[in-house]
Amino acid sequence: MEPGSGPVSLLCLAATSGVPLFCRGAPTRHQLPFSVIGSLNGVHMFGSNLDVALTAAHTEGTRVLWRAFHESITLIVMSSEEGANDFTLSRLLDNVFSAMVLVLGLEELANIRNVERLKKDLRACYKLIDSFLTPAERTGDLTQCVECVLVPCSTTLQECLTAFTGAAESRFGCLLVGGRVAVATEPWWQLAPQEVNLLAWLVGSLLPSTTRDYPVYLPQGSPMVPHRLLTFQLLPGLDICLLCGPSPSLEAVETELVPRFWKPLLEPLRACARPPSVPLHPGVLAFLLINHEQKRSLSAVLPRGVQAEGPTLPLGSCASVLRAFYALVVSHYFSCEGSPGELPPLEVPLGGGSHSARHCYVVSAGYKAYAAQAPPHQLFLLLAPEVPTFALRPLATHILQYLVGDAAF
Repeated sequence: MEPGSGPVSLLCLAATSGVPLFCRGAPTRHQLPFSVIGSLNGVHMFGSNLDVALTAAHTEGTRVLWRAFHESITLIVMSSEEGANDFTLSRLLDNVFSAMVLVLGLEELANIRNVERLKKDLRACYKLIDSFLTPAERTGDLTQCVECVLVPCSTTLQECLTAFTGAAESRFGCLLVGGRVAVATEPWWQLAPQEVNLLAWLVGSLLPSTTRDYPVYLPQGSPMVPHRLLTFQLLPGLDICLLCGPSPSLEAVETELVPRFWKPLLEPLRACARPPSVPLHPGVLAFLLINHEQKRSLSAVLPRGVQAEGPTLPLGSCASVLRAFYALVVSHYFSCEGSPGELPPLEVPLGGGSHSARHCYVVSAGYKAYAAQAPPHQLFLLLAPEVPTFALRPLATHILQYLVGDAAF
């Protein structure tokens, strides 16, 4: 992905000098004009000099958000995407800066000593940052909850992971299936949800490899001191991740521990690699379930084979529509109940009221969407347009009961 002026453009500048550090965006052949970059940064700096915090601006076709981090880095995002809102763009800026800390550490970003060197070092962040600009079917960047996947034989895998992690002289280990957490050790779950998501997204953004030994900083837990992230591909789409100190060596874990612990579990691992089957109503196109108490989420875009017949959204659009619906509901109707420490919604409720809704829905020509919250859970559904509107609430209630009860989430 080349930097440019597509529907979403992201600018990173040194806060004190205004020197551009990088520009990322949708694929295009043209760099944003320097005059545009200078104007966007100039109006923000002008406000800062007058003790005015300029955070957002809206025009007829574009939204712009500014955010300064540690008085050293300024991030600016512009979006002309339909349905873009301040909530989504604010989460994007948080994730981008945390991704920079994950790869480079906070010290290099908070105390810029050599701008040209920092520009060069930031290239290591590009693929991870770009993944937030084109999130596909992922939702963790918006929800700030750990993206999970239900797998068979989870108890057996959990026991093996715990033993494997201990043998590798670590407490932090997890099994990723398609970039989502299947099982993890208890200390891994105690990491900040954003850190868990960043590590998973980082693994997905790196070049394919059977093994990796990659230095990472934890944005909240250890922003100054790096850890070693060791990854081992057991099968395509299945990765074991460990956070370690100076020992053990990558070679020792790869040649001794991985075969000893994981080779006997080849069949359960193959079962994990197969797409999970979630038996839901045939009219459900996609869903997102959040457990705010555990800070975990389940989501899926269902295969076309189980969708209702008739005209509906293309599969590629289902994930983006569900993300937009989630952002709309959370920023306008649902409170941050069950999410201590989160910022309140940035938008004013569309109806003008200040109460928090329990249910809401959207009906359009191409789809219907329904959201329900029963603390600590929130469920977001994308459905085919032929599903009767009067059936949305009982259907959502039934699906929520199934996922929370039978699926034990």
